[in-house]
Amino acid sequence: MPERDSAAAGLLAGVTAFLMWGVAPLYFKLLDGISAPEILAHRSIWALVLAMVVLAVIGKLPDFMATLRDRKRMTTLALSTLLIGSNWLVFIWAVTSNHLLSASLGYYINPLINVLLGVLFMGERLRPLQWLAVALAAIGIGHELWQFGELPVVALFLALSFGFYGLVRKRAPVESLTGLAMETLFMLPIALTYLVLSTSPSSNMANNDWQLNGLLLLAGPVTLLPLLLFNIAARRLNLSTVGFLQYLAPTLMLVIATQLFGEPFSETKLVTFAFVWFGLALYSTDALAQRRRDRALRQAAI
Repeated sequence: MPERDSAAAGLLAGVTAFLMWGVAPLYFKLLDGISAPEILAHRSIWALVLAMVVLAVIGKLPDFMATLRDRKRMTTLALSTLLIGSNWLVFIWAVTSNHLLSASLGYYINPLINVLLGVLFMGERLRPLQWLAVALAAIGIGHELWQFGELPVVALFLALSFGFYGLVRKRAPVESLTGLAMETLFMLPIALTYLVLSTSPSSNMANNDWQLNGLLLLAGPVTLLPLLLFNIAARRLNLSTVGFLQYLAPTLMLVIATQLFGEPFSETKLVTFAFVWFGLALYSTDALAQRRRDRALRQAAI
């Protein structure tokens, strides 16, 4: 019974986390008129403030200080900061510049990029269905290149930057909250310098009304809360369940882009998405089959 309760709590946390990531574009759209770098500056500052408060409350500040003194981990986290910072910047730009469909495609592609990175950098071997899934995604991207004469740069950048971010963080044995606090700490000097030197009237919060400042402060919870919920889910659910849940976010982004933001979903876009969706379906089918095989082997061993 306790295990069932734990799994139920993990499922609720996971669904909530990916729903929050999926509807995050609605928040960034409220900041329409403010540049992506300025939004990113506020996001990094207020996420850092909130992360430090949470670390203090849960008694994890000693872990943060220990990481601060570890040169190897700090070097790795500096690289992860570059990756996640650029990912956030491009995502915010995509939302505020009416390219949310491209962002959605990027996060659909991301699981397949992760598979490829596992082969290239972790020595993993792909099963036939996994290779086919990756090939279908490549065909979808190739179709867009053939139709428009250009690669879906935003989608590929988001998928690759987030994929490499995950790979780099695997090499830094740091808890997610501590890692996020350290990454936003790395961003802090750049964020403050940008806001001080910026000619944007909203960069000085003393000039803003309370509604705008409230929205800017909300960047902290918008960044931190889904991450905390995701960590709860990751500890209580198996990886395949978490893998299925991650499709919630880009699906919500797709709906928001087409139904609320009015972005055109052309036949060409549909074909590209269809190849990626079919690849993800094969990838998920293979993951489920492998999970059943592993469970059967464990039961046989017992």
